[in-house]
Amino acid sequence: MIEFAWPWLFLALPLPWLVRRLLPPAPAALGAALRTPFLEEIEQLPAARQAHSVRLLPALLMALAWVLLVSAAARPQWLGDPVEQAVSGRDLMLAVDLSGSMEIEDFLLDGRPVDRLTAIQHVATQFIERRVGDRLGLILFGEQAYLQAPFTFDRKTVSTLLNEAVIGLAGDKTAIGDAIGLAVKRLKDNPAGQRVLILLSDGANTAGTVTPLKAAELAARAGLKIYTIGIGADELVVRDFFGARRVNPSKDLDEAAMRGIAEKTGGRYFRARDTAELEEIYQLLDQLEPVERDTRYYRPRRELYPWPLAGALLLMAGFGFRAALGDGGRP
Repeated sequence: MIEFAWPWLFLALPLPWLVRRLLPPAPAALGAALRTPFLEEIEQLPAARQAHSVRLLPALLMALAWVLLVSAAARPQWLGDPVEQAVSGRDLMLAVDLSGSMEIEDFLLDGRPVDRLTAIQHVATQFIERRVGDRLGLILFGEQAYLQAPFTFDRKTVSTLLNEAVIGLAGDKTAIGDAIGLAVKRLKDNPAGQRVLILLSDGANTAGTVTPLKAAELAARAGLKIYTIGIGADELVVRDFFGARRVNPSKDLDEAAMRGIAEKTGGRYFRARDTAELEEIYQLLDQLEPVERDTRYYRPRRELYPWPLAGALLLMAGFGFRAALGDGGRP
């Protein structure tokens, strides 16, 4: 159906008629006049009636152009069918570590080794797509923490910004406490509701102004539940000049701090040693924080004002072109 956003603008329709009635007419040009005693008989002739109709046509066209202009100003809109939109009332923030250690290739994706950030991007993108109804946000942190995406229902944008993240973008160190503090700060500006932070890191807190446990206390008081995920394999085969040797690529992971953050805020700590475990963790998070179905409806709107506006402009352009040429078609 068609609806006008500003229907009160139709009150301007009689404005030209009011101007003509209330304002004095422009003075007519003085010139020679010929008195014709039989003017009424001349006006009854077919040629005279045709000329009168020709003079009346521009006025009608200009009136139509004015109606079209007022209609365009009233913003006609086409309302589509109601579309269901699920809203959960949950604010869910992802905080992803971009420190230098995230470039270690101890994960497999489709049978090929990939770095830790690539594995997170692949699995988290699928998780984001499933969070229909949640308001999602994204924090990227390294030596400093940055809000990459404020809370939004636009899951595609959050996925795009996550996949565009680059290791080292926020520095080589790890400021876990600052990332939590930034999440708490952003959540304070939002109405009270269910608030969840999923924090992924592969190291210990080596930068920032707030310790992770102190930040967790602030989060608990703000009603923020934190799920922490420790990233990195327990064993990695490294080949060098002396041959193959096994190393622990996750030796810097501070599991005690990650577990303490989760416990203080009522969340849980998970350990992701490979891509399969990371996918299982996100599936478990779907169960721990299920998507709620508080259904709402909205009707998509499509603006139609360009059509009457184009019609009015065409009519006025044609009238101006005709006036430039003169009634007889001569300049």
